[in-house]
Amino acid sequence: MRAVVQRVSCARVEVAHQTISEIGRGLVVLICAMDDERPDLTAWANRLCKLRVFSDSEGKMNQSLLDTGGSLLLVSQFTLSADMKKGLRPSFGRASRPTLAEMQIAALAELCDDLGVPTQTGAFGADMAVHLTNDGPVTIWIDKP
Repeated sequence: MRAVVQRVSCARVEVAHQTISEIGRGLVVLICAMDDERPDLTAWANRLCKLRVFSDSEGKMNQSLLDTGGSLLLVSQFTLSADMKKGLRPSFGRASRPTLAEMQIAALAELCDDLGVPTQTGAFGADMAVHLTNDGPVTIWIDKP
C-alpha cells in the first residue's frame, strides 16, 4: 500500500455533486493498494490513527487522531501507483486488482473505526471530487506502515 496523508481542518467527498462523506478536523488519506499484496492492515490502521501530526499545548506535533478526537477520511486513489519511468504517460500496472483493493480499503476503514477514530470513505471506483482545507499544511507520504 501507498498513502498520502494530509492534515485538514475539514474535508468532504462528492460524487455527482452530492456529498457522500465529510469530516471536520482530522486526516485525509489518499490510499492505493498495490501489487496485489496482502498488507498488514492492523499495522496500517495503527499507523494512521496514532500518527502524531497534531500540535500539543507547546505547539509540537505530538498528538494523534486518538489524542485529539479527530476523524479520518480514506479515499482510494489508484493513481498513487503511477510509474513514470518511460515517457510522459503514467502506467498504473502496480495497482492491485479492484476487487482486492476495495476489500482492503474497506477493511482498513473498519479497523480504524474500531480503534476509536471516526472513519469515512470515498466511493471506490467513482469519479470523486475531494474538497479539503489543508491545516499547516502537513502532507506525509507513507509506503510502509
